[in-house]
Amino acid sequence: MFMENCIFCKIINQEIPSYKVYEDEKVYAFLDITQVTKGHTLVIPKKHVSDVFEYDEELATDVFTRIPKIARALEAAFPEMQGLNIVNNNREVAYQTVFHSHVHLIPRYGKEDDFSMHFGKHMDDYTPEEMVAIADQIKAQVN
Repeated sequence: MFMENCIFCKIINQEIPSYKVYEDEKVYAFLDITQVTKGHTLVIPKKHVSDVFEYDEELATDVFTRIPKIARALEAAFPEMQGLNIVNNNREVAYQTVFHSHVHLIPRYGKEDDFSMHFGKHMDDYTPEEMVAIADQIKAQVN
């Protein structure tokens, strides 16, 4: 499935150049042009889906089983790499800017490599009973 105005679909179809690092029949991986850190790679399904909410089990398997293989390739290519962030943004409020699902593999070279994430701590905002209610609300929707 191809979307005419999608930059990632155009990259897959080689209408726009990319720095490919991996390709098979289901997945395409290439360097992110921003290179947040050296080796910053995007892994995308060849099938156009906007975000993870459109994945079925087969597509999830196709994409997410390739992640460790590409992560190990990054580690082998850059032995100075100290870690790896795997980031998947879904929808605009979650910082998604290209609406063809993609997973960022961001090599980490140290605390001063110009990449950061912040996880606020709000555990004191919820009682144990509220945590149970939240968990139950989610459990009830898992199919």
